[in-house]
Amino acid sequence: MSTTTLKLKKREERRIRAGHSWIFSNEIDTKETPLKGLTAGEVVNIEGANGQSLGSAYVNPASLISARLFSRKSNTQLNQALLSKRIQQALALREQLYPTPHYRLVYGDSDFLPGLVIDRFNDVFVVQSTTAGIDKVLEDIKAVLVELFEPDAIILRNDSGARDLEQLERYTKVIHGDMPDELEVEEFGLRFRIATTDSQKTGWFYDQQDNRRRLNRYVTGKRVLDVFSYAGGWGIHAAHYGAKEVVCVDASQSALDAVEHNAKLNKVDSFVSTIKGDAFDVLKHLRNKEEKFDVVILDPPAFIKRKKDIESGTLAYERLNKAGLQLLNDGGILVSCSCSHHLGADKLQRAILKAAQRTQLQLQILETGEQGPDHPVHPAIPETRYLKGFYCRVLKSS
Repeated sequence: MSTTTLKLKKREERRIRAGHSWIFSNEIDTKETPLKGLTAGEVVNIEGANGQSLGSAYVNPASLISARLFSRKSNTQLNQALLSKRIQQALALREQLYPTPHYRLVYGDSDFLPGLVIDRFNDVFVVQSTTAGIDKVLEDIKAVLVELFEPDAIILRNDSGARDLEQLERYTKVIHGDMPDELEVEEFGLRFRIATTDSQKTGWFYDQQDNRRRLNRYVTGKRVLDVFSYAGGWGIHAAHYGAKEVVCVDASQSALDAVEHNAKLNKVDSFVSTIKGDAFDVLKHLRNKEEKFDVVILDPPAFIKRKKDIESGTLAYERLNKAGLQLLNDGGILVSCSCSHHLGADKLQRAILKAAQRTQLQLQILETGEQGPDHPVHPAIPETRYLKGFYCRVLKSS
């Protein structure tokens, strides 16, 4: 059976030739080639308006992003052989970077497998598909992982909101082995355990590994506040690096239970305490009590998930940073992060600066951070760069 060809409108191929892999529905010449008649996940060839081949993609006529290129060669099938090649290519990088098998193994477009995320927890693999094209080859992905790693378990976490954009069902299930009670992470000599059934996203925020490690030069002998702590990634690192006290704040009791468990696991429980509540409410409460900290860490979930949220989300970042700044001692350190793709590093920096101005404080940016190398950035796909963070020294105005 021959492969269907989709032709792009005139001049719409420039972004694809520059290296991007997403094709939007309004870029396809539907007068010349079909789109609506295709099946979600079907593999097609992509051509420019002049007939020049641009590569192979899978489609979803029901999605705004109607096609995603997975190869620059035409007539390429997204099959087990190609998946194995790409996953082994991704594995080679991670094995070079990390001493233990705890990392993001596959990061979508950046590893040339758009729509696919795989996180590795030693012998347990958590797979997340956000597209119809990847859904069609999940059995092949399972076969590749079993062949390469002989894992104890493979868990499908197909519960991302991104699936809604492709009109795909959300669900979680085990597709190989047995569901473990916990996922275990090793990170620079520290160990963390997360309940499998109550974890966020794929279970662990591997993207912040290197940024958490940077705490070692700022926290020794200090009082630290970790806001949006989840299972204690930042806070446990701070305690391990010699903080005299760490307070972890999260709205989820199960997350705080994990903090306490992980503090004991790493023998720092005498330095770590928790507060349950909405972050903004807790920060206000701490200010009213005239509490002060030497280091405040703000690592919230994305406040801006869609372009229409940019204005309100930016204001939320300003409010959050203002509240954090008000709790810092003179000369203290603010660690402020954002995982909102729509908020660039320059805009986050501006939000932090506005917050400082409103509290009559001065800032010195000491370090900047972004996602770790197991989340490589595709230079032609700006959407693959999403995490940004600032380590700031905070001083009273003089």
